[in-house]
Amino acid sequence: MTTSGAPTEPAEFRDAVQSLHAATVRSEIEVGAIRPPQRLAPYSYALGVEVRQPDDIDAALVPTDSAGSSFGRLVLLYDPEGQEAWNGTFRLVAFIQAEVEEALAADPMLPHVAWSWLSESLGIDDGATESTPPFGSDVPAVRALGGTVTATTSVRYGDIAGPPESHQLELRASWTATSGDLAVHLEAFCEVLAYVAGLPPSGVSALGSV
Repeated sequence: MTTSGAPTEPAEFRDAVQSLHAATVRSEIEVGAIRPPQRLAPYSYALGVEVRQPDDIDAALVPTDSAGSSFGRLVLLYDPEGQEAWNGTFRLVAFIQAEVEEALAADPMLPHVAWSWLSESLGIDDGATESTPPFGSDVPAVRALGGTVTATTSVRYGDIAGPPESHQLELRASWTATSGDLAVHLEAFCEVLAYVAGLPPSGVSALGSV
């Protein structure tokens, strides 16, 4: 377990970290603990998430304008005192980067669609920053959602390895979780990564220890 390195960690934080291990994700997605940021909150934990390429993939089927790389990071920040900007004590910070095909990258609606994937996965109506309250509760599961989506095209010239053109989608977002049960947040994050990577519908497998 890679956390903030503090000599003692509140039980609430440790329980939240453990809840991430209860998430279920697609078999094509690999999740592992990585070094978290040290100065954004008193306690932090981070996961690296990557779409694993099939071992038997046919190179001829891979578009020449795409490297086929999709990965991300999900960082848990915890401040027992809370922070005004968070409107809570748990803050999740997400980053996704994926190679996309040229036709998709050229679609001006791509950033809007990618953001809708995230908001819908978190149970948030389009244009809102909070989720609707879960059953039996007056408290939304997600507060203060915000972020950016960027679509870019890179063109290689001269003696540089790689495809002549590559097209990337980058999503950065953060939101406040209103409870310490964070499995659904990781599952939502992985769902967005699967959408962005263009994975077909598939089953899931237990995450277990990371």
